[in-house]
Amino acid sequence: MLAGFHHVCIKTRDWDRTLRFYRDVLGCTEKIAWRAAPERAVMLDTGGGNYVEIFEDLAYTPAADGAILHLALRTAKLDEVAARVRAFGAKITMEPKDVTIATTNGAGQIPIRIFFCTGPNGEVIEFFQNTVT
Repeated sequence: MLAGFHHVCIKTRDWDRTLRFYRDVLGCTEKIAWRAAPERAVMLDTGGGNYVEIFEDLAYTPAADGAILHLALRTAKLDEVAARVRAFGAKITMEPKDVTIATTNGAGQIPIRIFFCTGPNGEVIEFFQNTVT
């Protein structure tokens, strides 16, 4: 029935800053764009056919604890991404660190490296590096 993750959608009042963050800082590429300002929309490829979709909405006010807990982006260069996020001025809420997930389904110990930041629209982003999942 399902074929995997397709996209996470984010609303923004600051179109240019949001695009700079996802495209220029994180390296996402534009797949498709539609509509015109002030209601532009774009789908950015994060790699492997997974997308961050962005809708421009000048009246948007982010919820304090929105419905999406966070979006997680896979990377093979976590510390390099953290440096780019920091240089952009985004707030890192959890510094890069190594974590071992103690699974409960018999998959064993899963070593990962992660960090979290707040994106330009208040979205919580986890950056996830591992070789197992």
